[in-house]
Amino acid sequence: MLDNITIFAENFLKSEIFRGPLVPYFVTYNEMIAKQKVIDLVNERLDDEMFIVDVTISSANDINVYVDGFNGITIEQCIAVSRNVEHNLDRDEEDFSLQVSSPGLTESFKVKQQYEKYTGKEIEVLTADNEKLKGLLLENSDDGIVLETSKREKVEGHKKKQMVVKKHILKYDEIKSAKAVISFK
Repeated sequence: MLDNITIFAENFLKSEIFRGPLVPYFVTYNEMIAKQKVIDLVNERLDDEMFIVDVTISSANDINVYVDGFNGITIEQCIAVSRNVEHNLDRDEEDFSLQVSSPGLTESFKVKQQYEKYTGKEIEVLTADNEKLKGLLLENSDDGIVLETSKREKVEGHKKKQMVVKKHILKYDEIKSAKAVISFK
């Protein structure tokens, strides 16, 4: 890696771009923490009812871990995950910041387990065709979901709008975004 940096610096000094006074040129190299290593450390503290929603690592080694569970997740569980990751990464080798939390209620689903968690509950879906559907998530599978919507529509032969219930079978690749509907009833 150092050879590549040296070659870059030499070529930069010879290039047409560099026209100023000769000044020292410094390049710092910060090795990113391996995402799979973080995922493995997180999985060590998750039980069968918990799952990883997302792990992101920025170029500045800002690590964000989002975990959830079929029955929710507690602060204590987030702390256990955080401590395991923090104690198994060497701050002397690579500096990092770490944040472990559950995904927000208003965030879109990212993994299939979230659909499983919300089966039997109301969700809102934006399809790939930009159609908004709001309804009851009846079932989910490896391929997609079944969503039951109900809406008042004009039905032939009736003067008033009637409640029409439809089942939508959607494959995951037909879903642009989906999220839980928050109800205070």
